[in-house]
Amino acid sequence: MKFDIILAGVGGQGVLSLSAIIANAALRAGLNVKQAEVHGMSQRGGAVMADLRLSDGPIHSSTIPRGRAQLILSMEPLESLRYVAFLAPGGRLLTAADPVINIPNYPPLAEVLAAVEAVPGGRHIDALSLAKEAGSARATNVVMAGAASSILPLSSETLEAFIAEMFARKGDKVVEANARAFRAGREAAR
Repeated sequence: MKFDIILAGVGGQGVLSLSAIIANAALRAGLNVKQAEVHGMSQRGGAVMADLRLSDGPIHSSTIPRGRAQLILSMEPLESLRYVAFLAPGGRLLTAADPVINIPNYPPLAEVLAAVEAVPGGRHIDALSLAKEAGSARATNVVMAGAASSILPLSSETLEAFIAEMFARKGDKVVEANARAFRAGREAAR
């Protein structure tokens, strides 16, 4: 088994935390993991991208070739479209619907979301609203982990257990909000 994921977004959205959730859950499930990150000008609202490769066998490269990603998981809709050429036939594209308008010529959101939906396997999730309903707007990336959970070669229990452990030091309220966010994302993607 081999499963390649491209994670994308803008600095401050939690792309690398999302990658860490999936990578650590995969390690706990006994899979091999390789990850490569590109931060760019992330602290100034620039692009952030990570290649994440999961396998039950050896992984020889941390970067994903064009046309090989089973999943593009994005925190920002326009950023998701940047990596469509990396999507494998039959792959899935999941993106949070809320834009980060960090360029003067950002296209109309309706056009961006229509382009996402036009990609075979493409779908947008109203992750920010779901995170707010769960009790924390900062849990948008955990919503997206939940949305991806039915596609990933990991059990939702393994993912959710790592999320709980990751936020344990912040207290029960934060753990519970993130658990609700994960489950909301999972439900929204069904």
